[in-house]
Order: sequence, then C-alpha cells, then structure tokens
Amino acid sequence: MKIISVTNRKGGVGKTTTAINIATAMAAIGKKVALFDLDPQGNATTSIGINKKDVVYSSYDVLVNNTDVRQALKQTLVPNFLIVPSKPDLAAAEVELINMVKREYILKNALYTLKSEFDYILIDCPPSLNLLTVNALTASDSVIIPLQCEFLALEGLADLIKNIERIRRTLNPNLKVQGIVLTMFDRRNNLSFMVEKDVRKYFGALVYQTLIPRSVRISEAPSHGKPIMLYDFKSTGAQSYIKLAKEVLKREGEI
Repeated sequence: MKIISVTNRKGGVGKTTTAINIATAMAAIGKKVALFDLDPQGNATTSIGINKKDVVYSSYDVLVNNTDVRQALKQTLVPNFLIVPSKPDLAAAEVELINMVKREYILKNALYTLKSEFDYILIDCPPSLNLLTVNALTASDSVIIPLQCEFLALEGLADLIKNIERIRRTLNPNLKVQGIVLTMFDRRNNLSFMVEKDVRKYFGALVYQTLIPRSVRISEAPSHGKPIMLYDFKSTGAQSYIKLAKEVLKREGEI
C-alpha cells in the first residue's frame, strides 16, 4: 500500500479535484483506492456525491475518537474507490490533537491498519500547514502538489517544499515529492505558458508532463457529485486526469 498526500498551502488550486480524479482513474484500472478527506470544508466528500448529513463516522472520529477507519469508509459511485468523509467538526481537531501523545502519528497509525486492503490511499489535505497536514505528511510515502497557472503560482511553493523537507528530517525520513501538477492551464493565455516555463525551469523533472486545463466541465462535475470521468468522460479535463494518473502510477513504480 502506498499513501500519497495531495497538498498545497494555497486554496483554489485544484487540490481536491486532482485527488478525486487521480483516485478515480486508479480505481478504473483495477487498483483498490481510498481517499481520506482531511479538509474540514469537506469538498472531496461533497464532490464525490456524499451528503454530509448521512455521514455517521468521519475523518474527525478517526483522528480524535480513535474510531476504526473501516467504520468511516464509504463506497463511492466508482467501484474499488472508497472515501473517509469529512465534516465541519474536523476543524476542532486541530485543538483537540495538541495534547495527545505522538499527535503527529495518529493518522499514520490509523491508516496502517489498512495496509493489506488497499493499493493506494490518497489524502486530500487542508490548504494550510497545520497539525492535520503534518499528520498527512507523516503518514505519506509521497506528495503531489497541484499548482495553479497564475502569476503568484511560485509564491509559497518554495516554502512548502522546505516544510516537506522539515517533515522528512524530523518525522518521516521516507517522504518524497512525487510531483508537481500544473492545473487550470489556459492555452489562450500567455501567462499559463510563462508559469509553466518558470516552474519547469526551477523544478525540472518533478513537474508532470500532463497539464490540467482550465475547464468548465471540470468545474461543473463536483456540483453533480461526480468525478469528471463519470460526468464527461470524453472531455479534455477527463482525458488529462487519466494521463496524469498514468504518470503518477509510473512514478510510484520508479520510487
């Protein structure tokens, strides 16, 4: 089992969409996949078609109440793809975890019990480097960083890389940056090409070849409670995420 965190300190960069659609593509080729929604906003939960009112056990219960993660797992519309949903009470976990013993390892210990049941677990992190994200990075084998193609794209990325290095030195020596994925790429806008050039210049082979386009269909899919591959399989967005998932799996094999 491999655990991959999808993280960026900046919100609105396509983090949740990337996590959901990589998981969907993996499941589509027969991998057993779970997505752990670690964002109190619960966008991954809603985007995959789960009503938060129907959630009995959530990621909050797994972290704070020591609930068996299996009790929190819910089947999605996609075969082989399960999710640990999030609810707003997860926001309180940041405070409640502070006084716990080995607080940075709580998620790692919870997910370890699933090691023989899944091929991949993806973690959708909150858009900040808080104790929830530290738990995710401590539990993970690798990290995927979605990066929006905009003027301020590189701002904060260097700090995020430094923080990942800090986690590697202090809590998780096996943690690696799996890759950086450029999202919301607009071929009609020269700025997107400029951002791509700069990111590839500074981070080289870490940047995936696949570009995720700015797409109305990608934006519409969550409101229908479906990954883009179920909402509109033939769209450029869906096909881009399929290509990205292939790159992710190839790199996992290389790691």
